[in-house]
Amino acid sequence: MKRVSLVVLSCLAISASAYSAGPETDVSVVRDQSGATVQGVTKVTATIVGIDPATRTVTLKTAAGKVIELEVTKEARNFEQLSLGDVVTAQYRESLSLSLLDRKAQPSRSEKDTAERAPPGAKPGGELGREVTIIADVVAVDRHTKTVTLRGPRGHTVDLHVEDPERLKRVKKGDQVKAVYTEALAISVEPAAQK
Repeated sequence: MKRVSLVVLSCLAISASAYSAGPETDVSVVRDQSGATVQGVTKVTATIVGIDPATRTVTLKTAAGKVIELEVTKEARNFEQLSLGDVVTAQYRESLSLSLLDRKAQPSRSEKDTAERAPPGAKPGGELGREVTIIADVVAVDRHTKTVTLRGPRGHTVDLHVEDPERLKRVKKGDQVKAVYTEALAISVEPAAQK
């Protein structure tokens, strides 16, 4: 049995997938005139098979039979609402959008965090999220290797591989790219099925 210390119950998804819990994963790519977005969603479900209120420990069992023991800190609201047989679902979403900008802007980076917890008295759960937006300059385009080199607001460079030759034709040195990266982890707990 694995023992993992967590700040909040919502970190279950990361722990469960790290221990080969058999997550369901879905990835999609959406293209439009100005750019493309890659999105991925991973979902993990486990059943509560043990609860120790004295140590605030929950034991979960995945459909694949993996058993995970979690210490739930005081920051996780509504621990006392958990029951044996409750089903815990964790969903991790991630996306990256890249688009060419029509007009010049100052290279920049901004970050926005979101957090939402279940109301008092409800089953534990909530969502944590983050969105990072970067405006970067195109400093080089290598059509032979299908690579675009970007320089961000802190002076760091990154090489991006562009598979689509038609999209690569539209990019030139001096252009600017807007990249938006988002990630969110949502946790929900459903009551045990009634027999």
